Amino acid sequence: MNQVVLVLDFGGQYKELIARSVRNLEVYSVIKHGSLSVKEVCQINPIGIILTGGPDSVYGKGAAVCDKKIFELGIPILGICYGMHLLCQTFDGKVKQGSVGEYGRVEVFPENGDKSFLALMSHRDIVEKAPKGFTVTARTKNNIASFECVKRKLYGVQFHPETAHTEGGKEIIKSFLYDVCKAKGDYCLDDYIEKETIRIKERVGTEKVLLGLSGGVDSSVCAALLSRALPNQLTCVFVDHGLMRENEGNEIEEAFSNRSLNFVRVNAEKRFLKRLKGIIEPEQKRKIIGEEFVRVFEEEAGKLGCIPFLAQGTIYPDIVESGGKSGATIKSHHNVGGLPDELGFKEIIEPLSGLFKDEVRIIGRKLGLPRSLVNRQPFPGPGLSIRIIGEVAANKLDILRRADSIVRKELSELKNPPDQYFAVLTDTRSVGIKGDDRTYDLVVAVCAVYTDDFMTCEYAQVSHKVLSKISTRITSEVGGVSRVVYDITGKPPATIEWE
Repeated sequence: MNQVVLVLDFGGQYKELIARSVRNLEVYSVIKHGSLSVKEVCQINPIGIILTGGPDSVYGKGAAVCDKKIFELGIPILGICYGMHLLCQTFDGKVKQGSVGEYGRVEVFPENGDKSFLALMSHRDIVEKAPKGFTVTARTKNNIASFECVKRKLYGVQFHPETAHTEGGKEIIKSFLYDVCKAKGDYCLDDYIEKETIRIKERVGTEKVLLGLSGGVDSSVCAALLSRALPNQLTCVFVDHGLMRENEGNEIEEAFSNRSLNFVRVNAEKRFLKRLKGIIEPEQKRKIIGEEFVRVFEEEAGKLGCIPFLAQGTIYPDIVESGGKSGATIKSHHNVGGLPDELGFKEIIEPLSGLFKDEVRIIGRKLGLPRSLVNRQPFPGPGLSIRIIGEVAANKLDILRRADSIVRKELSELKNPPDQYFAVLTDTRSVGIKGDDRTYDLVVAVCAVYTDDFMTCEYAQVSHKVLSKISTRITSEVGGVSRVVYDITGKPPATIEWE
């Protein structure tokens, strides 16, 4: 059994980053709701506990709290942002609303005289007075930035060491794990495939398994792992909704052509476009596509006869965000929550449900999937439908596919390509001139960002020479486009996707 660090969540937006940061330092981590009882904590038997940030004020009515008996266990605890406030409040320090909030990168000054560093802050409340027995270890120009009680192994930081925007953040978490929690560093993925293969074989035996293959990283790695564990027992149903990028459906089919599985491709573009006709609201698009996907999958599953096992590419963040058994629901995921009763599945197989996305990519590479698939940039489940502003139609999809293909081709060839890049077809028309004719065609937006975690990002400062080439190619090679613009907004305040 691996040593475990427990991440107690109080609604923090960076909880997954915290857990991933711990795993990247070769220590296993799990995320649970902040209200976990001391009995449940003891059952997990963690070597350390990290308290996340959160939207509440600790002095507010109904604020999230944890079982105070946890602080009596002698387990090292690190409180981050709201977690620090919770430590402060529990031990009779003073937390109040600050006169000035601190947001973004703020300079932090260690009390021991070490060099100052920049750290990501996102708070209005402050620690006005540290609890008795705690030593203030760093400050900003306005507030207390960190404190500690070494005797009780309790530590608090106002900033977010789990993000790439905090200088030395990785070293802070590493110090907590190895210097305070005395971690052994016993977590790695070297034997994951072998162990999971044995578990799958023992559970499934000689029965058949059905998987809805979207072509995304998660379902693709799931398919590769299952086909390795259960040769010729897996059927993959790939519902091609016609909202994929250029040639993507064919690439997905080719990637699994030599695997020991039954690959069923359902070309359902016309069916999806019919359902989307007249729909402009992005959330409604998502719901329609999700519902139609399930219907198509159910119909195809019905044609295949009785298959006892349903496999899904569920990963750990899906479970965390959907609430799991003890988490707060952030958003529901279609692959979390139960089996379609009418299809008669008796069990569900989720071989990746304990992994984060970066870990899934590692497993995919170990399984020999093509880099183009394993390293596939994040792509929304509803596909290009939410990169088309307004109503989705076949002609708009053709325009966007061609424009997006140009963007991806040109930016992928850069020496240091952005982490994500794509085209958006806006619903804005603009006057133009092609030849001697006046045009009144659509505007394409180009998006490219640098990010370590996709929780935050900065727009990529692509050279004007490259952007000019992209614009020239799109307006020359793609009919129906009169103008190209470049998105220079980061996240926050924007999101990466436009819808």
